[in-house]
Parts: sequence; C-alpha cells; structure tokens
Amino acid sequence: MRQFIRHPSSIPIEVHHSEATQQQAANAVNVSLGGLSFVSATAANQGDLIRVRIPGTRPPFETSAQVVWCRGDPPGFELGVTFLDEEDAFRVRMVEQVCQIEQYLQYVKQHEGRELSPEQAAREWIDKFAADFPNGGPESLH
Repeated sequence: MRQFIRHPSSIPIEVHHSEATQQQAANAVNVSLGGLSFVSATAANQGDLIRVRIPGTRPPFETSAQVVWCRGDPPGFELGVTFLDEEDAFRVRMVEQVCQIEQYLQYVKQHEGRELSPEQAAREWIDKFAADFPNGGPESLH
C-alpha cells in the first residue's frame, strides 16, 4: 500500500547518477510527498544515491534521493526515488504547484486569449484547483 498519493507531473529535472560523469535531462512522471519517478536513459540499482536538480527554479533546486525501484529496458528506464530530506519532498511539491500555475497561465493565454499576470494566474488556479492539490508540509510526513 502506498504511503503517499502520486500525482502526474511533467516537471523538467536533471539527474546525476553516481557512476555517470554528466547530468542527464529527464521529466518527472509522478511526484509525491515521498519522492518521484522519472524516465532515465541510465538504469540504477535499488539503494543507489542520485542527485536530482530542478533547473526551472531560481535558484535551481537540488537534492539527494535514493533509488527505490528501476523498471524497463534500454533505451529507457523508469526509476522511483525517495527523498532523503523531508523538507526537500515538500519543496518539490511546491515546485510542482508553481509549474501547474505556469501551465495554467499558458493555457489561459492560448485557449481563452486572456493575458494574466503570474499573481492573477496563481489566484485563479488556487480558486479552481487547489482543493484537489495535496497540501501538507514536512510535518505531515510523520
């Protein structure tokens, strides 16, 4: 049974495997308060430590994570990782919320022809969707 609810995500991330010399670009597939899953060109073993970086934030968010599972065959593997720091797990959820608001801003512009400021988009998104977006801080992990 899952401890945390997973939510589909398309947050662009960078991943650095300990054995790799370069970071690789990836997109998160699912995000939860416990960790995330993503597609990688590199397989990993359960228990491996990796670095996850979200370059779209200022400053870029970076944290360590531990591989919980790895599925697939070359050229793509889906990895599930857990965050080593509870506060980092909460921060990633906040980054996901910011990404959702940015997507909403772009959607409204493209499909409704409305120009919103980031603050207006945030207010509208919160009014429409925040109730369905999990809210919980690091203390909710216990």
